[in-house]
Amino acid sequence: MTKPILPVSSSDIDAAARVIAPFVVRTPLLSSAALNERVGTKVFLKPEMLQRTGSFKFRGAFNRLSSIPESARGGGVVAFSSGNHA
Repeated sequence: MTKPILPVSSSDIDAAARVIAPFVVRTPLLSSAALNERVGTKVFLKPEMLQRTGSFKFRGAFNRLSSIPESARGGGVVAFSSGNHA
């Protein structure tokens, strides 16, 4: 059984960016001359370990949690991950 793919539009991304903007650390794009030379093209790295949580997952999690109506927030949230997201 395959999971349905939910379409994400550019307006969805723009809306999420507006929601998280006051809380997210604006991380730079970095490039490494040694890596660029090794792979033969310019590579950009996004150091999301600079986020308060130390990972990129803050962006999606915060955006999703922010969409929970105030009236439903008292029930809490249960998160599960086989990695470090929860």
